[in-house]
Amino acid sequence: MRTVTPKLLASMSVILAVALFAPAAHAVCRDAVVLVHGNTSSPASWDNTRNELLARGLSDAEILRPAWGNGSCAACNDHNGSEETPVLDALVEAIAVSCTGRIDVIGHSMGATLAAKQIMDHGLAEYVDTFVGIAGAFRGLRSCGTYPYNVANSTCGYWGLSISSPFLDALYGERFGSRVYSIKSWYDQVICATGYCTVGWIHSSSIWDEDASHTYTYGHFGLQTHTATLQANLIE
Repeated sequence: MRTVTPKLLASMSVILAVALFAPAAHAVCRDAVVLVHGNTSSPASWDNTRNELLARGLSDAEILRPAWGNGSCAACNDHNGSEETPVLDALVEAIAVSCTGRIDVIGHSMGATLAAKQIMDHGLAEYVDTFVGIAGAFRGLRSCGTYPYNVANSTCGYWGLSISSPFLDALYGERFGSRVYSIKSWYDQVICATGYCTVGWIHSSSIWDEDASHTYTYGHFGLQTHTATLQANLIE
């Protein structure tokens, strides 16, 4: 397991110190939740999930929805640099405000792989109770080709989603939390854009060593918006 970086540890220490002296606000102790949207999407894409979590007793302060990336240029975004900071900051803040000291992380599409990278790069897996990847390209996008070919844009490049990119190869086999789930579809117009959803005969949204994978007939975006109840059930 990778260690927490000194800079991250310092930030967490300050936030945790403040949290320790805050009065208890809830009778039931729950994990804080981080919801990471997909490429060029927005925090509002999680409205259904947020409403479901609020109905189950979480407060707004316990539901973090970082905004990341260039919202008007999908091909400009990857998993390295400015895209990382908002997600890492949300993970750190969630750990600090969590009543349990642990968090649940749900990511959609590129947000799932982006969140996974922050967890592994900064040694946060021990704080993650449940990780849910929705329509993520954990094994790469066939539409991006196989690295180092067809990498004309950032999203498919070294830090992107081409099959066997250095980024994805480094992520492979890592454990992102105590429990890991995926939500996928064979009708996903992004993951299955070429007519094939698999990489190495396995659905690209499936995560290695996952506890379970849930399959629906929704499209890429419906997997996020129409599975709010399942998402909330998985992190309970």
